[in-house]
Amino acid sequence: MDFLTLKKENFIADISINHAPANALSSSVLMELSTLLDQLETDEDVRVIVLHGEGRFFSAGADIKEFVGVPSSKEFSSLAERGQQLFERIETFNKPVIAAIHGAALGGGLELAMSCHLRLVTEDAKLGLPELQLGIIPGFGGTQRLPKYVGTGRALEMMLTSEPISGAEAVQLGLANHSYPEESIIEEAKKLAAKFAQKSPLTVKAVISLLNAAKTTAYEAGIKQEAGWFGEIFESADAKEGISAFIEKRKPTFTGK
Repeated sequence: MDFLTLKKENFIADISINHAPANALSSSVLMELSTLLDQLETDEDVRVIVLHGEGRFFSAGADIKEFVGVPSSKEFSSLAERGQQLFERIETFNKPVIAAIHGAALGGGLELAMSCHLRLVTEDAKLGLPELQLGIIPGFGGTQRLPKYVGTGRALEMMLTSEPISGAEAVQLGLANHSYPEESIIEEAKKLAAKFAQKSPLTVKAVISLLNAAKTTAYEAGIKQEAGWFGEIFESADAKEGISAFIEKRKPTFTGK
């Protein structure tokens, strides 16, 4: 890997983006991320992923220099579709992905962060979709995900003004879960990841699947899926372990079986 670094410890995969100076999401960075997801998806030693940036930023956006070489609108649409497919894969990934954001998550950087299951931010981080400033629009799902977190009116304001919000504002609006000082944000992300990693991977996978069902499924169908998952997981060894541990007043040990 030229632009991504992977470290694994205690069921947590730590992925850092290192593409100086601004961790731009070039096609190479996105390809490496896709390759890492292939590896981690079936890795039983990984239950949670923490994603963050090296240097000054989480990611300041797409690699605009690459846009100059795109020959046609059709190719631009294909570029957007590839990014959308990757970010949809992250959002529906069967293991939680936590984005730890410092400095800035702008444009494609914020679109990547919004595709993660949770976002932790530094209080002074800058988050925004400034594409209209360049005469273009968000293309990696930003117009669809931002309103889900901050509401349609605020999302429209952010995109049409191209002005970012702070990490503290992101927490207030629901775009981020928590804010921390920059020196502790990675540590805090790993603390949260450790709590997730203690749960049965089967139950975590089921909850992520059910939350994503709401995007395309009516309430009644989602409830039916929930009942199906409930019955399937109840037969698992992890469920038996969890119930036994509760009765025996001890901490459960889940194996994903």
